[in-house]
Amino acid sequence: MDIKQLRYFSTIAEEGQITRAAKKLHMAQPPLSQQLKLLEEEFGVPLLDRNGRNMELTEAGKVLYTRAKEILRRFEETVTEVKEVGEGVKGLLSLGCVKSCFSYIPERLRYFREHFPLVTFRLHEGDSYRLANAIRNWEVELAIVRLPLELNDFSTLPLPNDRFVLVVPESWPNKKAITIREIAEMPLMLLHRIKGEGLYELVVNQFIKFGIEPNIVCQCPDAAMILSLVRAGVGATLLPKSTLLSFPTAGLKIMELEDLMIESESAIIWLKGKYLSKGAVRFLETFEAPAELFPKN
Repeated sequence: MDIKQLRYFSTIAEEGQITRAAKKLHMAQPPLSQQLKLLEEEFGVPLLDRNGRNMELTEAGKVLYTRAKEILRRFEETVTEVKEVGEGVKGLLSLGCVKSCFSYIPERLRYFREHFPLVTFRLHEGDSYRLANAIRNWEVELAIVRLPLELNDFSTLPLPNDRFVLVVPESWPNKKAITIREIAEMPLMLLHRIKGEGLYELVVNQFIKFGIEPNIVCQCPDAAMILSLVRAGVGATLLPKSTLLSFPTAGLKIMELEDLMIESESAIIWLKGKYLSKGAVRFLETFEAPAELFPKN
């Protein structure tokens, strides 16, 4: 058994067919079938059940697939680490970011284009739960997420707390600051994470502390959609202030909270114990740079 055979086997398992796997691997079907046969002969057990053209993992195959993915990831990590010894900062950096934290990204990509032009980026968007899983699956190297989040698998770099503001349609009466009781009378639309606790629970819990029930008319996982609804006059929303840096605010009015302090915590996370590429290390270092370099920190 070698790395190439493990890669072949993993691809067959993921595609569910020799035909599709061969196409993805850019090779002919007969030699791929032969490699699978040799692997099964080496282990002495069937690794895939054949059902016509489709194939499903046997119990033994499931064990091998899990181990194979881990071995392939470690192999790729080792190759990256060895190649980077003595080399400059270059290569692909996969970053994840919740949309409400995107204001951290543009200035840093501009900085990289100026200082590390051989680094390219692949950006992933999603809620904190999805991005955490993307890191676990090695699809993303670093991610900027909103807390709370289960962090046992991750190393973290905390980011500054972010105060909430109220966002209302521009046509609504003008006030510089507003109380929680006034907010409770408004139709509210809140960001809601698809799985686990997030900003929705953070806001609702503040109302509970005051013994007030908010008038929530819409829950949505996307800040851009919520701001569009506010702009259309459907209702108001409570968002971390930095979220508004990533979206146009025409047609919107922003109010400070008078008697209510809601702060969102966020962090950069990466897989605990995983080798970080030079690009990832340099990206993390930008969060410790002087404020004038990245004024939106």
